[in-house]
Amino acid sequence: MTQLIKKVSVIGLGYIGLPTAAVIASRGIDVVGVDVSQSAVDTINAGKIHIVEPDLDMVVQAAVTTGKLKATLTPEPADVFVIAVPTPFKEGNKPDLNFIHAAAKAIAPVLAKGNLIILESTSPVGATEQLAKWIKALRSDLTSPLDNAAGADLYIAHCPERVLPGRVLEELVTNDRIIGGLTPACAQKSLDLYKVFVRGECIVTNARTAEMAKLTENSFRDVNIAFANELSIICDELNINVWELIKLANRHPRVNILSPGPGVGGHCIAVDPWFIVDSAPESAKIIRTAREINDNKPAYVINKVKKAADEFKRPVIACLGLAFKADIDDLRESPALDITMQLAEQGIARVIAVEPNIKELPTELAALNIEHSTLADAMESANVVVVLVDHAEFKSLSLEVIKNKVVIDTRGLIQ
Repeated sequence: MTQLIKKVSVIGLGYIGLPTAAVIASRGIDVVGVDVSQSAVDTINAGKIHIVEPDLDMVVQAAVTTGKLKATLTPEPADVFVIAVPTPFKEGNKPDLNFIHAAAKAIAPVLAKGNLIILESTSPVGATEQLAKWIKALRSDLTSPLDNAAGADLYIAHCPERVLPGRVLEELVTNDRIIGGLTPACAQKSLDLYKVFVRGECIVTNARTAEMAKLTENSFRDVNIAFANELSIICDELNINVWELIKLANRHPRVNILSPGPGVGGHCIAVDPWFIVDSAPESAKIIRTAREINDNKPAYVINKVKKAADEFKRPVIACLGLAFKADIDDLRESPALDITMQLAEQGIARVIAVEPNIKELPTELAALNIEHSTLADAMESANVVVVLVDHAEFKSLSLEVIKNKVVIDTRGLIQ
């Protein structure tokens, strides 16, 4: 059935949507990307990109040049609609599905019989069913897979992305994909799309299991990171080098402790466990505790920095890194960003941010009079250095440069 897929619409052109759109377009399928940002739309239509991801610029440029990819603010009719919008949480760590709802309202007017709708956004269990309900309410003339499993007009499925920033293009193609349909027919229809560009294995299941699979993967990682973060705090109390300890412990053939950090960031690991907690609040005890440990780690780091700053009459703090992980520009849910902002808000020192992957500071940081500097300039001015992200640029820091400074290294970069 792959020959029937002539046009795909990708809703949301961010860190997942744009690479997905570009990869599908590279396979010769017409792709229309839809985004709410005029700037993003204009940038993509010029054959350029508005995010940092290795090699993505070349793929997008080629797809736009050949006419296989274009961006727009308004959805157009298509055979397949892939929804890749944010799924944050709101007050009380409850899932916020407003972006998915907005996507449903946007595509509803152009839906037609036989269309496939795939929710790729990481979602709480039941979100795909909720999407189907919204679409049913908006287009009552089209039968839903919720009501007519055998002969529905629309096909709806959940296929969560499982890629690592910095390796998105590679992993979109090589990673296994979990495809969860509201019905077996929905899953099979989705399988036809992913077989166009996925070399990894495509495993078919139901929508709820697919939703839970992605949440489980990220919660597993969050629990393991929480162990490392708690271990780092214990080691501080006991005057033990946590990095050496972990290296020694990991020499055991069945032990693989992860590296601690200043917290956990990003759009997945810092968010997804709360979706499970919200769905099963009485049962998700370990998952909740791990999330609380990781959420509280930034406060622990801030207290260490404040103690260091108290040693100086005019403290100048250089915060190395704002992104949520190394060598990317993604600041979403970043503990490094949170720590830097809180240090500035508390007014304990002059604060310098060093983030080589962005051109200018976000407005909320600039409003706090945080300076954006190069690494060299920051080292000239700072007497307290806080390593928050292990960017490649920071690995060249020599002991000579930092010998007269107080260094708080949350990434084990300087040993």
